[in-house]
This record gives sequence, C-alpha cells and structure tokens, in this order.
Amino acid sequence: MSVLAIIGAGTLGGALAHLAASQDHYREVRLIDDAGDVAAGKALDIRQAGPIERFGTAVVADRSPSAVIGANVVVLTGPAAAPAAEWDEEAGLDRLRRVAAFGRGTVVICAGAGQRRLVERGVSEAGLDRRRIIGSAPEALRGAVRAIVALEVGSEASEVALTLLGTPPRQVVVPWSQVTVGGLSLEASLAPARQRRLRERVAALWPPGPYVLAAAAGRVAASLVTGSSRQSSCFVAVDGEFGVRKHVLAAPVQLGAGGVTRIVEPPLNARERTRLAAARAD
Repeated sequence: MSVLAIIGAGTLGGALAHLAASQDHYREVRLIDDAGDVAAGKALDIRQAGPIERFGTAVVADRSPSAVIGANVVVLTGPAAAPAAEWDEEAGLDRLRRVAAFGRGTVVICAGAGQRRLVERGVSEAGLDRRRIIGSAPEALRGAVRAIVALEVGSEASEVALTLLGTPPRQVVVPWSQVTVGGLSLEASLAPARQRRLRERVAALWPPGPYVLAAAAGRVAASLVTGSSRQSSCFVAVDGEFGVRKHVLAAPVQLGAGGVTRIVEPPLNARERTRLAAARAD
C-alpha cells in the first residue's frame, strides 16, 4: 500500500491526515512539521479514532524534512505555528526544493487556495516535473459550484456534472454550456435569469475553507494512488494546452500513479474562450 506525507500540521494538514487515514488507502500517513509535538499530538488523536471509525492506517509524526523519503504522494498544507495559514510562496518553495531532493518520483499536491503560484515556482525553480506537481484547491471550488447548482435546480449535488478552468478568484471559467444535471443540459432547463444568478455567485465561493480543501486534496491524492479514471479540477502547469505555455491554470485533469496523465480541454463557447484568454494573462 501507499504512503502519504503531509507537510504542515496546521488545521488543513490535520484535517487531511484524519480524512486520509479514514479512507484506508494508505499503509501510512506521515504528518511532518517543525513543531514536532503538535504533529505528534494530532497523529495520536487520529490513531485513537481508528478503532471507533474502523480504519487501520498508521499515522505517524516527524519533524524532519527527510520524512518524505518513500512517500508516493506529498501534500503541502500549512504550518502548525500558524494553524489557519497556508505555506506562503517562499516557505513553500523551500519545502518543494527539499521534496525534489529527497523524494524523486514523488507526486506533490499543493492543497492551499493561495498556492497556484507555488505550483508554478515548483516547476520553474524547484525543478519538479510539471506532471508531478498540482494544486487541488480548484477541486474544492468545483464541489462548491456543484452544490449551488444542485440547490438552484433542486437536485442532489452528485447529479451535477461540470468542469472548471481559469485562475480563481478573478477569472473562473465554468463551461456552463457543458453542465448537466442528471444527464440533462442545465442551459436547456434553467431560465437565463437563474443562469446569470449562478454565474454571479461563483466568485464569492473563493477561497474555500480548510475542511473542503482537505476533502479536495484527499480526493486528488486517492485518485493518484488508486488509479481512478475520474476527472478532477486542479492547478496544473500547461505547456501548449489551451494555447498557453509556461503558465499554471485550473483545468480538468486525469490522474495516475505518476501524476497527471492527461490535461482535458473541454469544448468552450465564444464567451468562455474570452474568459479563459483573460485567465491566461492573470
């Protein structure tokens, strides 16, 4: 079974460690933070929940950056010293460089809502393969958009299928022409005024909170280790896709054990192409 390493024992990292352990996809979840006592306390708490929640994943704590060695997936979250914060660009980049040195072949997920630029710098400055570093926050936003669509039409969120592109929060591109609910076109079944109301609400959904960010990172990590063919919306470094080079955008991707196996380019109408062009310049 796989090993998941989480760099940062703040609120997001702790929530992700608990979620990942409860999924039983991993042999071991490692919670890594300079504040080793905090990480150890959270790891112990999660282990003690195992018999109640019926999971057997080993959850361990470490303060050493070398603890990423042997991990299949590494997730950057945020420090225990500032539990509500994410790793900023410089601190995050320092940790990405250590992952590049210690964890060759590892896939890296940047879980924070503000870590799009960190994905970009991970490729350009830390030397990580662009298909082995992604950001999972757009998947959290996609879940929120699915939820408000479901509320608008009176359906279950699981019945809503949509993709998401761009650079949240300013340039979010939802290809509304492709959204379906229960297999039926949303545009064909929803009045234009209600469609406009949905579009206007999307920007207000950013940034997602720590628990939905943890859920999104957990889903993306699980896809990497289980080989699921389902699509996720992630920050990804594009190099030719969408006519863009050397830039990080949110886009639908398919994932496998080695990272991104395919960047999906959904059909867009003229208005959506214009929005995406603006996102390229963001």
